[in-house]
Amino acid sequence: MHYSGTVMRATLTYTLLRVLIFLAAALVLALFGVHGITLLAVALVISSIISLPLLSRLRDRMSSSLTGRIGRFHAKLDAGTRAEDGDKA
Repeated sequence: MHYSGTVMRATLTYTLLRVLIFLAAALVLALFGVHGITLLAVALVISSIISLPLLSRLRDRMSSSLTGRIGRFHAKLDAGTRAEDGDKA
């Protein structure tokens, strides 16, 4: 698989799981009679607390994938700048 596909898969998986955890928390709160903006705020806090330990490995994998991709992008930019500077000399 191409590296950008790996980064995209890790990012999409993490995001989808975060949304699902939020929706599950909102559903449980709605069943307990919480409504409106309070429902959204409390569901956001609860889902954030749950996702910290639950999605830790996936978050680490996603961030390392993104970091590697950004590092290679910066290396290409630096190489292009050096080549451009060499042409001007």
